[in-house]
Amino acid sequence: MTRLLIATHNRGKAREFAAIFDGLGLDLCTLDDLGVTAEVEETGATFAENARLKAEAYMRLTKLPTLADDSGLEVAVLQGAPGVYSARYGGVTGAAQLDYLLKQMEGVPFHERLARFVCVVALARCDGETAFAEGILPGVIEFAPRGSGGFGYDPLFYVLDEDCTLAELTPERKNAISHRAMAARKAQAILARWQAEGHLACQ
Repeated sequence: MTRLLIATHNRGKAREFAAIFDGLGLDLCTLDDLGVTAEVEETGATFAENARLKAEAYMRLTKLPTLADDSGLEVAVLQGAPGVYSARYGGVTGAAQLDYLLKQMEGVPFHERLARFVCVVALARCDGETAFAEGILPGVIEFAPRGSGGFGYDPLFYVLDEDCTLAELTPERKNAISHRAMAARKAQAILARWQAEGHLACQ
């Protein structure tokens, strides 16, 4: 069975990819599974650049085909912020980060709180080939957190078609509609093609 590295320490993210890739016939592992502690500096100006940096660096380090993603929140009224800085926006994490975002949007009415989640997945093969897949989920930033599921900005991200925040969805439903799910499904098709062509396994 071909091994695929999911280059993350984020257990929530790893679970989402594992659920979407279930049945693909790959042996999935994470950086923690391999004991990899080296960090790749995300110096790219776009999600795609950061995803490529991570996927190719960890592929070279582990000699395994590697999936890495970069994802984040883009808020229209904030000119696309936090964008690639989503994980470290405001220099805080967790609930404090949600509070920081809400403070940046004080006084902004609901119809102007448009936002989107973006995820770009990079797949790096051992022969040097790298492919990309992108997913985008539009939504609106709520006035206060709602829900206990998901992680990151999920409690503030209201999805119009679902009439709830991402944090109020079941994991199964979130995995069906999220930006990461969209990108992962496209990545799944790439991986399946590479498998069929015999290009996925490292020599």
